[in-house]
Amino acid sequence: MNRSVLAAMLVFGAPVLAAPPPSTPVSAKARAIHESALVIDTHVDTPLRMLEEGFDLAAPPAGDVGHLDLPRARAGNLGAAFFSIWVEPKAFAGQETHRALRLIDAVLTAVERHPDQLVLALSSKDIVAARTGKQKKLAALMGVEGGHAIQDDLGVLRDFYRLGVRYMTLTWSNTHGWADSSGDLQDEKVKHHDGLTDFGRDVVREMNRLGMLVDISHVSDKTFFDTLKVTKAPVIASHSSARALTDHPRNMTDEMLKAVAANGGVVMVNFFSMFIDDAYRREYAAGAPAREAAQQALAARNKDADAATRFREESALGRELAARVKRPPFESLVDHIDHVARVAGVDHVGLGSDFDGINSTPEGIDSVADLPRITEALLARGYTREQLHKILGGNLLRVFREAERVSRELRAAAAPNAQR
Repeated sequence: MNRSVLAAMLVFGAPVLAAPPPSTPVSAKARAIHESALVIDTHVDTPLRMLEEGFDLAAPPAGDVGHLDLPRARAGNLGAAFFSIWVEPKAFAGQETHRALRLIDAVLTAVERHPDQLVLALSSKDIVAARTGKQKKLAALMGVEGGHAIQDDLGVLRDFYRLGVRYMTLTWSNTHGWADSSGDLQDEKVKHHDGLTDFGRDVVREMNRLGMLVDISHVSDKTFFDTLKVTKAPVIASHSSARALTDHPRNMTDEMLKAVAANGGVVMVNFFSMFIDDAYRREYAAGAPAREAAQQALAARNKDADAATRFREESALGRELAARVKRPPFESLVDHIDHVARVAGVDHVGLGSDFDGINSTPEGIDSVADLPRITEALLARGYTREQLHKILGGNLLRVFREAERVSRELRAAAAPNAQR
């Protein structure tokens, strides 16, 4: 969820794009490569729509303006998606775990409702199995976005794992009790820790033991490097782009990209216009006062409205505000993928769209159905079929398998009473 760039947070939901134009056709060669790949997106925020709107992944309404549903997932050959469990920290202060459980329930309910099209994946093998046979299903995984959701309790972390959560982003845009975020480092009112606390290091170790992927998107640079000193498994950046191309603290420096590669991890490139185009970033930042005023006015008008009404109207406002800034060209996104591949290596880059959690994507990427365009663009830049298969999902699958291997070793080595 990359709404930290907004002047005021949309409390109950993410804005979505205006109705997309018809998808641009791709070449037969690119389509064949894309269809033969296991495509994995490590970050989609659709659970908020499921919970607040009652959105049905299998039956989107006519003219739906979201990014992800099952028909468009099939059109884009999406094989697996990590559904984000994101808790707005101010609106749900003191109730973070309960709110996370509500969102987890929304995902599990969708899987139960559509067993012919969705399957809950708990392992790397489950992802592969979902795509075998005649009836390919979308493998649904979950990632908790923001360590504040565990409310400083390793038992809650373990419970999340038991419910199906397979990664946790150590922070969202908010620094919390045990880790610093990149989103509020300049805020003098926030207590910072100079990276990870001792308890934060324990969280990383327990995630390694469980086999839960450690996600370093959103964290401060110091938290990032602290994490690499502690983890025994490769890390992921579930939805981050390159700071060398777009100078935003949410993005990763070349030094960080190289560190992820040395760790064996993978950086999944974010599709948000703010993070992939510097001209867009500057213009969007300049509009912050107007956005804040509009959002505060709407919040005041809707202070007594029900959650569904607030969600719909805030989403509509988000679309209106986003339309004031021209979307960046499609090549901006491809440039970031290419940059990460060149700096970190082609074995360390993937896709983490942030679909349904962002209010602007580059031209030509209107939904998950447009993913084949990325394959075509990278093919035109000289990437081979084997390399494209890695970028589209193979790299993430490799890291997941390695995290599972590390977990097996740590569990086998631990004494029966070692659990804290």
